[in-house]
Amino acid sequence: MTGPTELTGALPPRRAALKAGLAAGLAGLFIPALNACTAEDKPATVTVAGGEPGGFYLEFATLLAESIKRHGVAGSASALTTGGSLDNLEQLLTGRATLAVALADAAAQKVPAGSTPNVGIAALGRVYENYVHCVVRKAGGIRDLTELAGRTVAVGEPGSGTSLTTPRLLEAAGLASVAVGATPAAGVGNSVMVLNLGLNAGLAALQNGSVDALFWSGGVPTAAIAATNNDVRLGFLDLSPLLPALRAKYGAFYDRVLIPEGAYEGIPAVWAVGVANLLLCRNDLDERTVKRTVELLVDHAEELIPRSSLGVQFLSPESLINTAGVPLHAAAAAAYRELHG
Repeated sequence: MTGPTELTGALPPRRAALKAGLAAGLAGLFIPALNACTAEDKPATVTVAGGEPGGFYLEFATLLAESIKRHGVAGSASALTTGGSLDNLEQLLTGRATLAVALADAAAQKVPAGSTPNVGIAALGRVYENYVHCVVRKAGGIRDLTELAGRTVAVGEPGSGTSLTTPRLLEAAGLASVAVGATPAAGVGNSVMVLNLGLNAGLAALQNGSVDALFWSGGVPTAAIAATNNDVRLGFLDLSPLLPALRAKYGAFYDRVLIPEGAYEGIPAVWAVGVANLLLCRNDLDERTVKRTVELLVDHAEELIPRSSLGVQFLSPESLINTAGVPLHAAAAAAYRELHG
């Protein structure tokens, strides 16, 4: 397990630092031979599958689409509002999106095991770290994840990466997920009643007391959570004790990350679970579009930072090519090698 990750507030490194880091990281990286770049015109349009309003996914996707259009990677570009990682992967694989952001644990499910070449998706880079928040009302008195037994929690809407990660977290805590209205299986103790609610619906339910906790995977701070905290004081539960069980069963997708004091007004620092967020494409996306998009990640990183961000490890040399087992697109790997000189 890598060491703890913390917010620094620093802007992304300039190209020189990226090139130095990429040189080390790409050493030994196998890059398949590429066909010569074609002279095809740039695509008429690029669609970036994002996420829910108020979350980092959609904000990042919107900034990326604007940058793609500004720098002539495509004639036009737009961000797509979606349910999150799983929805984005579906949008990508069915051709409704050109690019997509998704959690590494969700993306890994689309990568065949063993040495079989990846069919379907490839990575352009690891673009930032997602923070899994477990949000509670401060006045509710819940201080530990085990205290959610017998309570109702929002676990992300269907199609979100949160809806994949949350049941794993609850399982690691010894809690069984039971859909609201269903009867727990015989002999199952410590059940949690779960509702598939996304960020905004989940925050509304937390405010009105119809759920006791909300799970959300996003950047720090997440604007919608910060806004709700202004209306009803919130708290976060420490998820880091779950990491050994998570990693033992599901692999090294998960790390300990710190939500720092001050990220949300009045909330002290707390450890959370981090999951890498990847920028993905289909592995049949044309080489020129891939190469030009990688160049945006390296040369125009400052354009891709959501305004609410505190500097959440965006596009650092060490992390950009660390795509958590999801292969880089061949043209992306070649572009990184070219950029490091």
